[in-house]
Amino acid sequence: MTAMRLISWLLLLVFMQSGVFAARRFRGGRNPQPRRTPPSPTYRDRGDTTESFPLDFTAVEENMDNFMTQVKNLAQSLYPCSAQKLDYDMKLHFLENTSVTCNDGTPAGYYMKESRGSRRWLIFLEGGWYCFNKDNCDSRYDTMRRLMSSSKWPQTKTGTGILSPLPEENPHWWNANMVFIPYCSSDVWSGASAKTDHSGYAFMGSLIIQEVVKDLLTKGLDNAKVLLLAGSSAGGTGVLLNVDPVAELLEGLGHPGIQVRGLADSGWFLDNKQYRSTDCHDTISCAPTEAIKRGIKYWGSVVPERCRQAHLGEEWNCFFGYRVFPSIKSPVFVVQWLFDEAQLTVDNIHLTGQPVQEGQWRYIQNLGIELRNTLKDVPAMFAPACLSHEVITRNYWIDVQVKGTSLPRALHCWDRSLQDNSRNNKAPPKGCPVHLIDSCPWPHCNPTCPTIRDQFTGQEMNVIQFLMHMGFDVQKMAQQQGMDPSKLLGMLSSGS
Repeated sequence: MTAMRLISWLLLLVFMQSGVFAARRFRGGRNPQPRRTPPSPTYRDRGDTTESFPLDFTAVEENMDNFMTQVKNLAQSLYPCSAQKLDYDMKLHFLENTSVTCNDGTPAGYYMKESRGSRRWLIFLEGGWYCFNKDNCDSRYDTMRRLMSSSKWPQTKTGTGILSPLPEENPHWWNANMVFIPYCSSDVWSGASAKTDHSGYAFMGSLIIQEVVKDLLTKGLDNAKVLLLAGSSAGGTGVLLNVDPVAELLEGLGHPGIQVRGLADSGWFLDNKQYRSTDCHDTISCAPTEAIKRGIKYWGSVVPERCRQAHLGEEWNCFFGYRVFPSIKSPVFVVQWLFDEAQLTVDNIHLTGQPVQEGQWRYIQNLGIELRNTLKDVPAMFAPACLSHEVITRNYWIDVQVKGTSLPRALHCWDRSLQDNSRNNKAPPKGCPVHLIDSCPWPHCNPTCPTIRDQFTGQEMNVIQFLMHMGFDVQKMAQQQGMDPSKLLGMLSSGS
């Protein structure tokens, strides 16, 4: 029996006793707490007896560190090999099909950590902007070669956030088979063209995903129940472009029973008008639509067939979330900061530490309104009013909440709702929301947003300091909200 399997059994045993531990703590502990109402048990398909240990750890989340320490100590005392460091790392594998490569012709590949017994698979697409002509791809190769070549990839990679194998960091997906695909195609995971003299580079993002899936079928994916295709930033957009093609690939290879789903983090970009128009020289200065229009020609991009048919001759539309989403058949959960730093960057709002001008402040607020409007018809989503970029692989991903619900909890509710729907139970689970969007109107008005630091001093800033730093006008904002300025300041101070 492997150390991980043993620990999983121990988790189950200790979890079953957690009610006894809680009772003891309540009667004689140092910090007695009122008894909490037990959460609903994690949904499990009664007909599936091979899925392993789908536990819901919300019952012990308040004392999770101590809980996990006891479990690990117990595992080490019972399993001699576990006295050594347990192997949580993902291992590097290069593709079997060596004709599918990174930009520079080096082999593409993926990192994988197997979880024997689990029929859930998570494939993560890395982000990292893009390049759209020979000049800026040459510059990218000089400065960010890791994103264009596999020549210096490490042999192992440690998963964090939703890729973490630790239940305290990843309460609902810790026991899945984890796959991380490094981004080395610079094409928003859309290209399907070999290296040519004209381009100087190969752009094979969409082909890399397809080849990884084919390789994984020989490593256990053929027995999967659920495949979650996740990604952040350019990888999040890559999810929107590739989730249906992956489902179609698996069905075509004889695996229609695998439920393919998408999780797009910070990849829901807008094709809006820039705050200040500039010439299109590089990724940062170029308007989003113009960069993608140039890119899809240079990359030889392929887009989902249903979206292509909806936008014939203007396939660039398929790179923008609210335009491609209506054509996607697979279930997709969208995670998007309402004030995304990458979106602001391409819109030429550069937050360099200087207070923003009134016009910039108005533009930032309007961005939040525009994003809300594009997300209102997305059934499953999590959109905090924060100024940030990417979240699902961050170690603080469990801390951010919208309307009292954390992102892992929302994803768990979504998972349950999909399983209930497969049994023709259309009613969403009670007390389990999946459509979560902040309604407050300015950046970081949500008190659970990630910490912001002053770029010059490195000091943490509270909400009021941050808004003042950005040129926030309390009098004007209070007037817009129809309230007294002192009351508005009080609300901000309390994190309301």
